[in-house]
Amino acid sequence: MSSTIAETERLLVREFNTADSPFVLELLNEPAWLQFIGDKKVRTLDDAVQYIRNVPLKSYRDDGYGLWLVQRKSDQLAIGMCGLIKREALQYEDIGFAYLAAYNGMGYAYEAATAVLEYAKRQLQLKHILAITNKDNTRSIKLLEKLGLTYQRLITMPGEQTPIVLMGAHLHGG
Repeated sequence: MSSTIAETERLLVREFNTADSPFVLELLNEPAWLQFIGDKKVRTLDDAVQYIRNVPLKSYRDDGYGLWLVQRKSDQLAIGMCGLIKREALQYEDIGFAYLAAYNGMGYAYEAATAVLEYAKRQLQLKHILAITNKDNTRSIKLLEKLGLTYQRLITMPGEQTPIVLMGAHLHGG
């Protein structure tokens, strides 16, 4: 059983488990994922299981948080992921998210990200949050701005050539 991180009016945000591999296989091969996040070479269910073990499950173990599955409460359908990532190249944790294209424009990403930021503030006591995104990913930038993050600067991550947008915010309250 996977731990629930947050619950909103329409959504559950919970830890991934290896049974989520069919969803991960679909999400990581979405055109927007490939364009804006990159090809993770997940082509089979076995690849998806390995991705779950090596990315979210490893983060939960090492950091106490990670990328979480977002599912609708009404039908338990997995629609995306949203969570917190600790990257060596960044000073603070960053929020990341990705959704199946069929569920864009319905407010799910904002709803889940708001709940994740609340969790970051209240449970994890984080004071700052960052986000990185492709400079051409206008949907992502608009969502981050709606969440209260502001443009910081362009950065180039280690091992990459293309600069990306760094955004950030101070998390108030607690």
